[in-house]
Amino acid sequence: MLPFRLTCIAASLLALSACGGGSDEPGRGALLEPPTTVATLSVAQIDATSASLGLQPLSGTAHCDVKVVALHYATPGARAGEHSDASGVLLVPSGSYAGCSGPAPLVAYAPGTSVEKPRTLADPQNDETFLLAAMYAAQGYAVVATDYLGYARSSYSFHPYLHADSEASSVLDAIRAARTAASSVGASLSGKAMLAGYSQGGHSSAAAQRAAERDAPAEFNIVAAAHMAGPYNLSGSLRVPEAIAGIQFFVPFFITAWQKIYGDVYTDVKTVFKDPYAATIENLLPSPTLTDTTLITTGKLPGGTPTQARDALFQPAFLTGIQTDPNHPLAVAARRNDLLGWTPRAKVLLCGGAGDPTIPPAVHQNVLKADFDSRGVTNVVSVDVDAQVQATFGPGGAAPTDPTSADYATYYGNYHGSYEPPFCHAQAKALFDSVK
Repeated sequence: MLPFRLTCIAASLLALSACGGGSDEPGRGALLEPPTTVATLSVAQIDATSASLGLQPLSGTAHCDVKVVALHYATPGARAGEHSDASGVLLVPSGSYAGCSGPAPLVAYAPGTSVEKPRTLADPQNDETFLLAAMYAAQGYAVVATDYLGYARSSYSFHPYLHADSEASSVLDAIRAARTAASSVGASLSGKAMLAGYSQGGHSSAAAQRAAERDAPAEFNIVAAAHMAGPYNLSGSLRVPEAIAGIQFFVPFFITAWQKIYGDVYTDVKTVFKDPYAATIENLLPSPTLTDTTLITTGKLPGGTPTQARDALFQPAFLTGIQTDPNHPLAVAARRNDLLGWTPRAKVLLCGGAGDPTIPPAVHQNVLKADFDSRGVTNVVSVDVDAQVQATFGPGGAAPTDPTSADYATYYGNYHGSYEPPFCHAQAKALFDSVK
């Protein structure tokens, strides 16, 4: 083994150095405090909840108890030279079942968007945390999930939303933190790693795979990845004239984040956003106190249909500019965070549902798959779970067609956030089972 200083010199040749930037800085992924077990979910608890949610046909019954372990680790900020921190969770399988105590493969998970700054996956009541516990950890996988910069325990001053490089760092440094924490919380890791992410997390997990395989393949033994319902084609999405569901949350989030990172997305916030929203939008998300519902009911963001929300929030000249000018500053920033043009080494699953009103596969997943195909990439599979969503949740087993109906509002209001994820996770689990 190399002495520490020589190890750091060698590692510094990689963009993903595990060493700190100076003698007083902790290394990348270093634990900033001891890992803390906040709860243990028993097999009986997991089975009761997964059955009540209708998840069990996809997840299977639990084989392992699951420890929920809070992590706090070092990771860089979004701008060059910044040192910061993030929190997250390590889910540890335990129990007498044969698959619960041996060396486990590690699933590194990137979560979807939250507008709530206190959100942490080190919370057994969190829906995403339970899904990870039931689908993976209770089946013998260890799972580590980042909370990202700017959330929960992180001291970073903002969340660099849909910024590919810092998302990748948050995910990969969580793997480092999990490896360090494992022995102290009763986890045994096999050395195999899988990447997974949903929604924003699909963008993050793809960015993490690209970075790991490009910059540190010897350190990260990535054997498979599942990128689910992610916005991989951000620059292309700017040119789509139709407003997506949730536009008033997602689009200002990345516009203001990229302005903080790059400094040139706009010169005056009022050229992008209308009053009264322009006055507070730059520091609104994520919110320390408000939810997606109360952001609208308190007037911080507009409600209504996607088109109504878009037209209430954005200046018309700004919308025209991003849809027609490929050199618009926002388009330039978006291209910097697209996830096109790279070649994965490990097996990849792309998963989504054709009816997704928030991240339409026609704009993102299908474009990414076509990009891979155009360069002869053969280790990527693309799956559409829309038929399963319709059969399970559609009235009469089909998607509702009347936009004025309550069924339509319920179905499409829940499609991206609730209906689609379990089906994609089941596809991811099948891939991971084949290589674990």
